[in-house]
Amino acid sequence: KRGVILNIEETVSAIRKAVQALELRLNVKIVNVFVGIAGQHIRSMQNKVYTYIDPNMEIKLKDLDILYKDNERMYMEPGLRILHIIAQDYCVDQETGVKSPIGMSGRKFEGNFHVVMASEASLQNTHKCVTRAGLQLQELMLEPLASARSTITNEEKEIGVVLVDIGGGTTDVAVFQDGILRHTAIIPLGGNVITNDIKEGCSVLPKQAESLKVNYGSALGDMARQDMVITLPGVSQGWESKEISCKSLSYIIQARMEEIIDFVCHEIEVSGYYDKLGAGVVITGGGALLKNLSHLFKFRSGLDVRIGRPNLFAVDAGAGVDQPSCATAVGLLLCGLESRKAPIVEMAKLFEEPEVEKPVETPLKPVAKKQVKEEVKKEAKRNKMGDLFTSLVEGIENFVSYDDDKKL
Repeated sequence: KRGVILNIEETVSAIRKAVQALELRLNVKIVNVFVGIAGQHIRSMQNKVYTYIDPNMEIKLKDLDILYKDNERMYMEPGLRILHIIAQDYCVDQETGVKSPIGMSGRKFEGNFHVVMASEASLQNTHKCVTRAGLQLQELMLEPLASARSTITNEEKEIGVVLVDIGGGTTDVAVFQDGILRHTAIIPLGGNVITNDIKEGCSVLPKQAESLKVNYGSALGDMARQDMVITLPGVSQGWESKEISCKSLSYIIQARMEEIIDFVCHEIEVSGYYDKLGAGVVITGGGALLKNLSHLFKFRSGLDVRIGRPNLFAVDAGAGVDQPSCATAVGLLLCGLESRKAPIVEMAKLFEEPEVEKPVETPLKPVAKKQVKEEVKKEAKRNKMGDLFTSLVEGIENFVSYDDDKKL
């Protein structure tokens, strides 16, 4: 509910069914999984850290690691844990907006980071569901980051874009500008809220409300046909059928969608990049399929809007995978594919032939040479004494064995 797991057993059962169906179809064994996480417990903030370096030395990778780890000491509310630490830009002395500071010299080294935090209890519940389903949790990722990976191009991130992922329980927002993630937010409203509004407003069952939204819903009530009426069968025998106007249905949907869009516009204004979004807004998720949603979004926000679909390069991807509802899943797969490249390179290094170290010859001092000669003479004398003793023992053994044979 709104991105939070409320029933552990049902979640584990759903994961097992999905994994078993994939294993039977693909004839593979699934072990490691990448999981997306969202919910109203997600928090994000900007954090600035700095350190002082030797002005005679260049900035190295370890200096970046020091700034990165300093974010772990920031103040957080009780019960929260850091999920992502994303570098935005750096400042070396008075030079601001540096993206790659390695190799530069300076005295004061600052870094601007975007820190995403999540509820520790929610993270533990997610990990528990995955492990009880017999899987290993490879990585947890914020869902709007995964959706952005599959629907937004690098050019759009450079000129400024907002990703709006309208899911079932939440609406995820991510603001990019100059190729950098600037702001993230999770709005606890999604498609399920619209379905519930239709259920209450039209007095129908939840499954009927969902069907009305998907098949006949529109985000603009003025563009719906006034003469079109939908007839629903009675709930049970003896109950008369119900007639619902498409225009009334669309006005119910529009009222809730305007509220969601206003929340998204508020998050864009909070980020401070409203005037720097050259690419506008990219809408994805299952809610993006709602009719006339892009027109309403453009009217309320004043920004250009397009529907984001996953960028697929596979020839046999399967039907329906290019739909906006699959954006997060495809993004997780792409991120998982990229994260597997580094371990493969590291494994290859393990099989390289080790270099044989040549012994280092150290010159001997004159005094040491005299000592070495004496040691050599002593060793030769010991070897000579050892050979004499060995010959004496062998002679005694031969004499004893010969005398025993003679007696026999």
